[in-house]
Amino acid sequence: MAQADSHDVIRVVGARQNNLRDVSVDLPKRRLTVFTGVSGSGKSSLVFGTVAAESQRLINETYSAFLQGFMPSLSRPDVDLLEGLTTAIIVDQQRMGADPRSTVGTATDANALLRILFSRLGEPSAGPPPAYAFNVPSVQGGGTFTVKKGAPDSQLAQKATFRRTGGMCPRCEGRGAVSDIDLTAIYDETKSLEDGAILIPGYTMDGWYGRIYKGSGYFDNARPIGSYTKRQLHDLLYKEPTKIKVDGINLTYEGLIVRLRRSMLSKDVESLQPHVRRFVERAVTFATCPECDGTRLAEHARASRIGELSIADACALQINDLAQWVRGLDEPSVAPLLEALGDTLDSFTEIGLGYLSLDRPTGTLSGGESQRTKMIRHLGSSLTDVTYVFDEPTIGLHPHDIARMNDLLLRLRDKGNTVLVVEHKPETIAIADHVVDLGPGAGNDGGTICFEGTFAELTSADTMAGRHLGYRARLKDDVRRATGQLAVRGASAHNLRGVDVDVPTGVLCVVTGVAGSGKSSLIHGEISGREGVVAIDQTPIKGSRRSNPATYTGLLDPIRKAFARAGGVRPALFSANSEGACPTCNGAGVVYTDLAMMAGVESVCEQCAGRRFSDDVLAYTLGEGAQARSIADVLEMSVTQAERFFGGEIEGAKVPAAHKILTRLVDVGLGYLTVGQPLTTLSGGERQRLKLATHLGERGLVYVLDEPTTGLHLADVESLLGLLDRLVDSGASVIVIEHHQAVMAHADWIIDLGPGAGHDGGQVVFTGTPADLVADASTLTGQHLAAYLT
Repeated sequence: MAQADSHDVIRVVGARQNNLRDVSVDLPKRRLTVFTGVSGSGKSSLVFGTVAAESQRLINETYSAFLQGFMPSLSRPDVDLLEGLTTAIIVDQQRMGADPRSTVGTATDANALLRILFSRLGEPSAGPPPAYAFNVPSVQGGGTFTVKKGAPDSQLAQKATFRRTGGMCPRCEGRGAVSDIDLTAIYDETKSLEDGAILIPGYTMDGWYGRIYKGSGYFDNARPIGSYTKRQLHDLLYKEPTKIKVDGINLTYEGLIVRLRRSMLSKDVESLQPHVRRFVERAVTFATCPECDGTRLAEHARASRIGELSIADACALQINDLAQWVRGLDEPSVAPLLEALGDTLDSFTEIGLGYLSLDRPTGTLSGGESQRTKMIRHLGSSLTDVTYVFDEPTIGLHPHDIARMNDLLLRLRDKGNTVLVVEHKPETIAIADHVVDLGPGAGNDGGTICFEGTFAELTSADTMAGRHLGYRARLKDDVRRATGQLAVRGASAHNLRGVDVDVPTGVLCVVTGVAGSGKSSLIHGEISGREGVVAIDQTPIKGSRRSNPATYTGLLDPIRKAFARAGGVRPALFSANSEGACPTCNGAGVVYTDLAMMAGVESVCEQCAGRRFSDDVLAYTLGEGAQARSIADVLEMSVTQAERFFGGEIEGAKVPAAHKILTRLVDVGLGYLTVGQPLTTLSGGERQRLKLATHLGERGLVYVLDEPTTGLHLADVESLLGLLDRLVDSGASVIVIEHHQAVMAHADWIIDLGPGAGHDGGQVVFTGTPADLVADASTLTGQHLAAYLT
């Protein structure tokens, strides 16, 4: 065998990233390797944080220093040795951009091909491809410029005009919707500026914005806004950006509505901070643009057609229907374009996303849909000897669709690629050539390799994964009876076809169906917004390295107050982001040295030794005697330890408000997390359960959970089912959108949508108990649930 053929493994030696404990493993190349283990066991740290991260870092280093300056600087993972790496292509769970102008078509380049097609074949032609782009505005201009010609002092003045035709609708600026603002939510007309008339979050009169408006000189600051003249009110609300000087400082003044549209309404509502989002939802009404009818396109782009379809009509078609239309075009002059576009659209159908349309905003896609959309560009790739890294590719997939995803993974492997998959579903683990099981527990109890081998060997292994592979939830002997119902009548959002259904209350109700059948449209569109309903969806929690479970859940507030009472000082002193921060590292715990295009260097702060607080703050303690703890000690505790500490186990440390929050974290299975662990280090399953624990504190009569098993090991699913039972037994109603058969089997009532996806779905095909669904066996869900239970 040639020496070049001997490099058949990716060798990892001594990996210590996050909670990994000197992990060493050999991963076979050109094989499908699945990594399993409980949530938080170290799977992502090994696959994404070590192998994929180092591959990307090494590739970036092949570019020039100039280009590296524009790339994110990646530090070397904490590992002794990595050998045999190949180029890594990462397909993770991160949601796609939520920009209002980002759609499925723009994210996959399908729109770019479609624009070229219409620019060549459209009648009447609107112009070049940008004339069909809703992200490109039409602009024109002209002027005089000076050209030097001949002798050094010879100059010639010339006039020129230019025009660029874009496809953006001028009314809605390519967003498809216009906003109507309620002025009573913007200002209180009975008050003056000095009295705080402006009601927009952050626009306090003693802040920066207040200085601009009060110092503009356009109105009397002591006069109620209701008595302003038309001119003054126009200046307050609609004045275009104008240079002014306030207290000797050059500033830009613009009307409240102008600034509001630019700073808040130009962004996706879901991406805003919670208090800003609440204000926007209260003050602004979004309606379909009357000029473009929601298509985002200008008149000239909408008027250009190929046959009976405009580009707006094409983007609105279901993708599998659009693919059929493209294949039906017989135009030899654009044959390569039609083939490329057809292949791209066929990839959507192949990956189970044929029910989407190209004009679907990317911000509305679920985590699973986003991940599969990212896979589109890789399916037809001719690259080989590439390492593909997937993070739970079966998220959001009905059991009916998992077999198709498995085929795609095997095809990538069979082309000569290394495929690494983090996964919990037994159906996908079963197709692996090699299985790596991490654990045995989570957090500090994980980070080691418990098993390596084939799937058959795993089934008999004495590990958490091995013991639970054969686990099957049983149908309940007795299901709960509904105490009431939430009536839905004539639901028609997205692909729903006038759905009438009664959602029972007082029980565990599971809403299921194939991906794209209309589950989220039904529940989030008709139930989530009702009074008393707490909806916990899949949107990722936001946070920096300074955010942790204590700050996210509000746990740190009662803890700081308890320390302040005990020490007779201000609560702000016990915040590493405020007065209590170490002066050397500003509360970060590390000192970061930026090395431009090279990876930055992080070193533990020498003054606070990474504890983030100044020495005088650490002198204050809570508790009596030898068991007294400082604020830094508390943040280093596990949730379970903190729950005992604040629950009264330690004399003088009882804090009921903190204990209540910690109990909820333990209930959702996060007892192993460190109270002060940065949110950026949490896995997808941990973040989902952290959000669930936070919302459990709200007084909801009805809880809506959107695929709560995302990122959960089979062992964790059992714990989740126990939590859902406790919620229902406490008097709440729980509605779960879910594909996991264990959750379906455990339900009291099932609502099954389908029979297919997109325009083949949108109907309720079954309502009843799980036992009735299995006995009926007329739906795809019923057939798969019956197979699961046997």
